[in-house]
Amino acid sequence: MPVTDKSRSQGASSEVVRDINRRIVLNLIRKRQPISRADLARVSGMQRSTISLIVDQLIQENWVLTGPTVRLPRGRRPTRLRLNDERVMIGVDIRPAQITVALADANGRFVSQEAIVTTPDPEFTLGRLVEVIQRIVASCRGRKIEGIGVSVPGRYIPGSNRLVFAPNLGWRDVDIRTPLMKATGLEVEIENAATACALAAVWFDHMEQVRNLVVVTVSEGVGTGILLNGQIVRGVNGMAGEFGHVPLDPQGPLCGCGRRGCWEVFASNRAALRYYQESGSESAGLSFLDLLSLADQGDRRAEEALKTMAYHLGRGMRMLVAGFAPERIVVIGDLTRSWKRFEAVIEPEILEQVLPGGMAPQLIPAREGGVARLRGTVALVLENDFGVCS
Repeated sequence: MPVTDKSRSQGASSEVVRDINRRIVLNLIRKRQPISRADLARVSGMQRSTISLIVDQLIQENWVLTGPTVRLPRGRRPTRLRLNDERVMIGVDIRPAQITVALADANGRFVSQEAIVTTPDPEFTLGRLVEVIQRIVASCRGRKIEGIGVSVPGRYIPGSNRLVFAPNLGWRDVDIRTPLMKATGLEVEIENAATACALAAVWFDHMEQVRNLVVVTVSEGVGTGILLNGQIVRGVNGMAGEFGHVPLDPQGPLCGCGRRGCWEVFASNRAALRYYQESGSESAGLSFLDLLSLADQGDRRAEEALKTMAYHLGRGMRMLVAGFAPERIVVIGDLTRSWKRFEAVIEPEILEQVLPGGMAPQLIPAREGGVARLRGTVALVLENDFGVCS
């Protein structure tokens, strides 16, 4: 029977406690800034001496800055604390048509954005991406870059450096992480786009108290990011959440994954465009945003195409309601620009699936849905220090 080294275990446990307390204080400053040490102690329940030690450490690390003092009727004037905007991170959102690269500060505010075309050749595209990132790095004189966060439209096996499943992107078995790390010397965090969006919802949409959440991203395909009991669900090899590739009809249209009748071939932006074309309408060169515009102008065929898409989105979400009983389902994508049109069709489908004793999830469109994936890449980097959920 092994002998336990009590001094070592006590040292390890004290380090864990310090790390937890540090993350608690960091997150309180992030959410309540500007905030004083006294208020941090009151809100956290920690002793003033503990708060002072942690805050002093965070100031030395340049994570936290002191602001102006506050006038009170009597007593000492407390100094306010806030996150250091000079701590920045680079976010990369890879999509089948284009890649968006952004620089963001520790508060999730975007300083700059740039886009490049995604090509079928991953080596060529990654070369161009490296050039953009190196240009951004060179422009960050005096700023501390925390790392690079990357969202991908597929599944990336943690620890393998390989993008293994991205049917809509067309890249197979690609190492994205190594070229970026070698070119910049920065840490690179990579995550499925829907999972990154789930992190963004917790980080930036004030959903810290929501313990069970599903994010549904709708674009070229359909993806899901899952938060259960306050933890991101990744599954074996990071493959959890691929509901977009669950067949709803084995005889349905061919999907990019090689199977037929997957949820996304019925409920994605591409599906809506297909419905419009099948109705006999001219759709050459038409985008999903164009389709939304036509529907808003009273085009009946466009309206029906979007209604069919919405119906299938709702039918697929039944799987999520039955499987996870989430408190909220957050929908992300261009469809949120005409949310009332989609909500009217999707919500009844969800309500039909709620079992006796269950509770209907709140169905909400993402705030700032156009940059949700980029916000997710920022959360990926910050998660290492703040650790909201993992």
